[in-house]
Amino acid sequence: MSRIVLITGATGGFGLATAKKFHANGDIVIAASRNAEKVARVVAENGFADGFTIDVARYTDWVALRDYVREKYGRIDVLVNNAGGGVRIADTVEQTAEDIAAAIALNLNSTIYGCKLFGEMMKAQGDGIVINLASVCARHCWAGWSVYAAAKAGVLNFTKGFYVEMQPFGVRATCIIPAASATGFQSGAGIAEENQTLHPEDIANAVFYAASQPKGVVVEEMTVWGTSQQVQPL
Repeated sequence: MSRIVLITGATGGFGLATAKKFHANGDIVIAASRNAEKVARVVAENGFADGFTIDVARYTDWVALRDYVREKYGRIDVLVNNAGGGVRIADTVEQTAEDIAAAIALNLNSTIYGCKLFGEMMKAQGDGIVINLASVCARHCWAGWSVYAAAKAGVLNFTKGFYVEMQPFGVRATCIIPAASATGFQSGAGIAEENQTLHPEDIANAVFYAASQPKGVVVEEMTVWGTSQQVQPL
């Protein structure tokens, strides 16, 4: 039976690769992202079932998306909270209040909003899987990444708590923790792009694996590194 799979940030990087992976499996993929033109293009180019335009930092947009999915499909089987971004990578003292608020809203609040609203649907169904994407910044420290790291550490620990809350209702939650990857993230955050051996397809494989376990099994978290990235101490 085909699953109803909703993926945010699905027009590029990890999100698009993940959408392609689920689509290749025969699942019904809803590609959600902020740019309406990009959403329409990736849906048409890849044959995804549906697309939806959403600013994940806006709660009202999530409500509209939840209502759309519930009315059209009647259920949700997999939610992949992938949308995020660096906003501004700089030392904390160099950031504005607006930079900080935007980073937290995009990377942490958005995940909580999606889990709250689609978690309600999954709880009523007695089934469902949520995959939240964090970052190795949640566990390791680099100068300039502190605000982003705080948001992603929040995603990691929120996912653990969310699973504890939802476990009695047959709903599972997993946190995928990607390292630096060849996604264009660095240039989008205003820093130099580096060659990486970790590719979006590698993270897509991890997400698909976690979402495809039998109902009696949950992957709590999974960290995926590229061998090109050295962290000492690990």
